[in-house]
Amino acid sequence: MLFQIKSYLKFLSKSTNQHGVHSPFIFDLVTNCFYAKTTSHLKEKISCYRKELDSNSSIISVKDFGKGSRVFKSNKRAVNKIAKVAGISKKRSELLIRFSEYYKPHNILEIGTSLGIGTASLALGNKKANVISLEGCPNTANVAIQQLKKHNLQNVEIKIGSFKNTLKDKIIQHQFDLIYFDGNHQKEPTILYFEQCLSNIHNESVFIFDDIHWSEEMQEAWEYIKNHPKVTVTINSYFWGFVFFRKEQVKEHFVIRI
Repeated sequence: MLFQIKSYLKFLSKSTNQHGVHSPFIFDLVTNCFYAKTTSHLKEKISCYRKELDSNSSIISVKDFGKGSRVFKSNKRAVNKIAKVAGISKKRSELLIRFSEYYKPHNILEIGTSLGIGTASLALGNKKANVISLEGCPNTANVAIQQLKKHNLQNVEIKIGSFKNTLKDKIIQHQFDLIYFDGNHQKEPTILYFEQCLSNIHNESVFIFDDIHWSEEMQEAWEYIKNHPKVTVTINSYFWGFVFFRKEQVKEHFVIRI
């Protein structure tokens, strides 16, 4: 917790808003996506999705493949508690909707489904997108599958299994426009997945990394990613890191409050 407080204060001291951005590409993204309002009917849909999870007190057995939980002491967990503690926040889910709506990615990969709030957000933002979501825990994935079916989000495929196997399979099969990394909050796996995904991107692809300041090792992973030779532009929003590969852009790193 102390590390996160210090990292947030450092972020605030370096961050800016759209008025400190001189790149037309980033300025447009910030003003028309980051600071825009979420479409009202989509906002209602993701709110309904979340409320249903909040009222689901079913107990499931969860298998953690990543860093594990700082809150839960047992693998037996109530769905509504998972939604509260580990689920993507309202602010972030709405930003995912806006980003998917703004960027219009055709092929989306999500690494870490959890209960599917982020998955639903990506799918709602662009109904024409093909969303593939990877989840290691079968019981968590099954809750998400049922929720997505209930909300008629037919443009989503959830693949259950170890990321080591499922990521390799999907990367071979597709070229992705957007990849959302939210499945493992450790340095080495984050870098490994990042490098695996580099094999099937294009000039307009974008990566979003969750919780880049979650720990010292995640911050180190973010620094590695920022400095990778294939990366041209990054945005640090504190809770997320956005990565772009546009060759026409000068290499530049932005720290922006959202």
